Amino acid sequence: MGTCTDLANATADVAPLSRTDECVDCVALDRRDWVHLRLCLSCGHVGCCDSSPLRHATEHFTQTGHPVMRSLEPGEEWRWCFTHQLLG
Repeated sequence: MGTCTDLANATADVAPLSRTDECVDCVALDRRDWVHLRLCLSCGHVGCCDSSPLRHATEHFTQTGHPVMRSLEPGEEWRWCFTHQLLG
C-alpha cells in the first residue's frame, strides 16, 4: 500500500447523496446488476465498482475528477485513489 495527498486529505465522513444499498446511476437506467458499491469521498456519489457491468464509480471519476472513493461493502474500510492508482 502506498500513500498520496489525495488519500491523506480524503474525508472519511462524507454523507452519501443517495441510498447506500444501490448504484444511483444503474437505478436511473433501470439496471440492478451491480456487484459492489463505492462512495465518492469528494461529493458522496454512490456508484458501482469496476467488477460491475457499467463501472459507474470509475465513470464518476472520469467525469468529475474526484480522486478518492471508498468501499461501501460491510466490513470494508479501504479507499482507492483513481489519480495515483493507490489503495489506502
